[in-house]
Amino acid sequence: LFQKGTLVIPDFLCNAGGVTVSYFEMVQGYYLYFWTEKEVFEALDRVMTRAYRSTVEQSQKFNTHNRMGAYIIALERVITAMQLRGWI
Repeated sequence: LFQKGTLVIPDFLCNAGGVTVSYFEMVQGYYLYFWTEKEVFEALDRVMTRAYRSTVEQSQKFNTHNRMGAYIIALERVITAMQLRGWI
């Protein structure tokens, strides 16, 4: 599909909305916050839009498909976390 120019959003990116909202619910419960439905959707939109744009940027930077762009982001985050812990 990449070679044909078809836009494909990686499954783990497009399915992340439900997990993100579950995280918001956990935060609300833990800290006794209350967010309106509108606030939740606005926050979700910010998170998902940032994730999508980052994925596209990495894909374009390395001239690859969006799935690989998302993997690059994930790998960079793992490397950063390992460096912060002094593991590498």
